[in-house]
Amino acid sequence: MSTQLAEHFLIELDSIHSALFAIPADLAAIPWREGGWTRKQIVGHLLDSAANNRQRFVRGTADGSYAGPEYAQDAWVTAHGYAGQPWFTLLNWWEVEHEILACVVDRIPEERLDASCTVGDNAPVTLRFLIEDYLVHQRWHLAQLEAGNKAT
Repeated sequence: MSTQLAEHFLIELDSIHSALFAIPADLAAIPWREGGWTRKQIVGHLLDSAANNRQRFVRGTADGSYAGPEYAQDAWVTAHGYAGQPWFTLLNWWEVEHEILACVVDRIPEERLDASCTVGDNAPVTLRFLIEDYLVHQRWHLAQLEAGNKAT
């Protein structure tokens, strides 16, 4: 049932995965910019985003639409204590969470990609848009993770 979008999603996640695992562990506890989250906290935020978006993707597919809340990003990062987790634990969690998310996206029928989805008080968008925007969000934070990385 794989769609072009699902194939693109998997390719993008594979690319992001490679880039994440190339980030040196010695940068993990260092904020990406003064006053910003550490790289551990950013990866944790990506985990929270994956969890929230999995709900959106599944409910949009199953119900033909989705309407649900945004989430308090700082509170989620704090509640999970990502700053205190080992770097490679967080990377492994990212890997597993995104294997699950890729399976979900791969099973969305083409006709459900037009499902209306409303997150918080934002204007409705399609499920396709949520999925595409999810990748944009991952890339946005990947740039933060790579900031100051001599290997990039």
